[in-house]
Amino acid sequence: MTELTQIKCVPCEGGIPPLTRAEFAPYLSQVKEWAVVDDKKIERNFTFKNFGEALKFVNACGEIAEKEGHHPDLLIYSWNKVKITLYTHAIGGLSLNDFVVAAKIDKILSP
Repeated sequence: MTELTQIKCVPCEGGIPPLTRAEFAPYLSQVKEWAVVDDKKIERNFTFKNFGEALKFVNACGEIAEKEGHHPDLLIYSWNKVKITLYTHAIGGLSLNDFVVAAKIDKILSP
């Protein structure tokens, strides 16, 4: 299987079904910290030492989202926590793009 960080998101304007659990299950091994929600979204929570670090991380996520043309829901809460939710809005569920962006976000924190 191709590494998700090596894939470029493909624009999705709808008209295709969301991935089923059987279809997206193989990608979970590359985004191990992400939780599947109702087989329609993936989410992950991050904790930082302060608000500035959380904000820096959110901005880095925003840069990835813009490059990929695929935009997560980003929430900074409790001054040092970030929750990211990914799903493909146009199809109301998961697509390959969600896993690609999740893997690229994970890479921000990799040494």
